[in-house]
Amino acid sequence: MTVSENKLWKSLSSDLEDGIQSVPEVEVWDLYSENRELLGKDHIRGSQLPADCYHLVVHVWIRNSKGEYLVSQRSAGRPTFPLMWECVDGSVMKGENSLQGAVREAKEEVGVDLLPEKGRIIFSDTRKIEFGKTANKIVDVWLFVYDGEVDLSNATTDEVAKAAWMNRSQIKELFDKKMFVDTFQYFFTKVDKQ
Repeated sequence: MTVSENKLWKSLSSDLEDGIQSVPEVEVWDLYSENRELLGKDHIRGSQLPADCYHLVVHVWIRNSKGEYLVSQRSAGRPTFPLMWECVDGSVMKGENSLQGAVREAKEEVGVDLLPEKGRIIFSDTRKIEFGKTANKIVDVWLFVYDGEVDLSNATTDEVAKAAWMNRSQIKELFDKKMFVDTFQYFFTKVDKQ
């Protein structure tokens, strides 16, 4: 190989490696019936869900012994609801159960290692429509007790700009200012009553 061929090869190899590193990871979900029966079908995030299929989503509320909740502000680059506040949430991945998805999402988004035995499902909800669009979600709402540190540098994604412990009135203030994602309005009737 000549010197110029060697330089070209190194350049192409470097470009290829950079390209591979920048390819986003594909999310694959298990599909369920409306009655939460596992269908044995996979779904790739971003493609149209079949009309009669649902995917599993978790909302993870984390409460400390002072009665405060860990809420997070979505990063500015998020395609939906940038810079709005919410609890930890996300889709359950293929092969995970709801609890595993809840624990993983907490680590990914806010860098917290939740103990499975410190969590419980408060309620589940099936949502066919959300924000005027077909959603086909089965949503499990979790409540975990956690008194440890919160350090966003331990998060494995950059989905969250800030995390903060807030009490009910502080969360209500965010809702009143339309700074909290609307779908979490159930907090006041179902989560904070626990």
